[in-house]
Amino acid sequence: MSTRNPSSAFTRRGVCGGLAGLSLLPLARAASAGAARFGPPQSFSWEALVAHARALAARPYQAEAAAPGAHDIDFDAAGKLTYGPATALNGTVRLLPVSRDAPIPVRLNFIEDGQARRLLSGKGMFAHGGSAAPAGLRVLNPRGDGDWLSFLGASYFRTAGAQNQYGISARGVAVDTALAHGEEFPRFTEFWIENPGDARVLIHALIDGPSLSGAMRIDSSNAPGGVVQDVTAVFALRRDIRRLGIAPASSMFWYDQNSPARTSDWRPEIHDSDGLAIVAANGEHLWRALRNPRAPRTNAFALSDPRGFGLLQRDRRFSDYQDDGAFYDRRPSLWIEPIGNWGPGAVMLYEFPTGSETTDNIAAFWVSDMPMRGGGYHEWRYRLRWISRDPSAGARAHLVDQWSGAGGIPGAIGRQDTRKLVFDFEGDNLAGLDRSSGVEAVTNLPPAAITAQAAYPVVGAARRWRVTIDIRPAALAQSEFRLFLRHKGAALSETVIEPLADLPA
Repeated sequence: MSTRNPSSAFTRRGVCGGLAGLSLLPLARAASAGAARFGPPQSFSWEALVAHARALAARPYQAEAAAPGAHDIDFDAAGKLTYGPATALNGTVRLLPVSRDAPIPVRLNFIEDGQARRLLSGKGMFAHGGSAAPAGLRVLNPRGDGDWLSFLGASYFRTAGAQNQYGISARGVAVDTALAHGEEFPRFTEFWIENPGDARVLIHALIDGPSLSGAMRIDSSNAPGGVVQDVTAVFALRRDIRRLGIAPASSMFWYDQNSPARTSDWRPEIHDSDGLAIVAANGEHLWRALRNPRAPRTNAFALSDPRGFGLLQRDRRFSDYQDDGAFYDRRPSLWIEPIGNWGPGAVMLYEFPTGSETTDNIAAFWVSDMPMRGGGYHEWRYRLRWISRDPSAGARAHLVDQWSGAGGIPGAIGRQDTRKLVFDFEGDNLAGLDRSSGVEAVTNLPPAAITAQAAYPVVGAARRWRVTIDIRPAALAQSEFRLFLRHKGAALSETVIEPLADLPA
């Protein structure tokens, strides 16, 4: 049950490479110059694509084969086809080649004046005039020295966010993630690209898999504050689906300063995201820090009509990563904002163990309480924000740091039967409060498991409060607990959900 991004071999170290000397030809000029071959104009509409997806779901699934020779194209060979001078369709779109990691080709269509023309061949369209079947596409940035949007592998896509650094990925849909019978990976089989530019592109996509067929409309805009994508996704189900994941995100968490088993890697932290944030319809803010667990696990956060949720990279300090190649401090957060009423359901978080930074071991998505029956048809609309700021912070204080270690008084011999958990909250609403203000830390831990607890302002930090809790793991029966700051009966902070399964016994 892996959520590894099939395109991660191209992107884990950053897909933005040197593209000096690009020949930027509009579609018509590229075709007339013989740089690519296109089919005749065909009418296209979103309504027709949706009807096609529904008709496709009424027929048995037909898997598509890998392109001849794709498995012979390794990481280095794919890079040579990807980077270097090449023709960009409509001035901004470059092709990504099939390879060992993404062996199945996709069909590409370009829309002009309401008419779609299919790209018939990738001959000569890759770096240095190379040829290959296309497995995906990328959209160049305004400087033409890299890209800000890419689609490659299964139904994965991602953007470079506000700091021009790839990291977390989105998916079109997730099917049966973290279930015993194994996950299914529907794939984008065809794209229709409209109005491609260096700051906006509208992409329509057909998605197909054994359990469903669907259509997606992804309207992407690139601005200084990040990338915003307005998404409409419709799915027609071939058969019952036990767990249909909507607006899924895939990320990587290897370790941070709080990980119980540190690796031999010299860097202090390595992760694309460090937590799951949720804003409920009633205004409650939740934060669940990510972990690299000992065994796969799934958490479900039940709620109705969420205002937003996403996997965030809150830690933006270079000193906490010390990586001037992968730049984990610049990795974008991915925030999902549902549009319309999604009804009751749950935000699900799936974590499984990883021993490296090349495997996406984190997934988050929405699952509706509505049964997903074969023959059914469902539509969701949402907005994706690929940004560096924290959209979940709000007016309440939020968690900015946490640590753990042996319990007891600092400087004394640590108590091995207890663990000390330390949480730092920060927010404007904490300014001016002191030890006499009546601020308290509220948890749902059983009193018998707590040997010491305190909440107090951090010296020299006007907007930061610290909570310390010494707990006895042997006295705990629950797998997690909740923590927040309260003042005069009102919540001062978001609610932190802290997993306990990783604590030493």
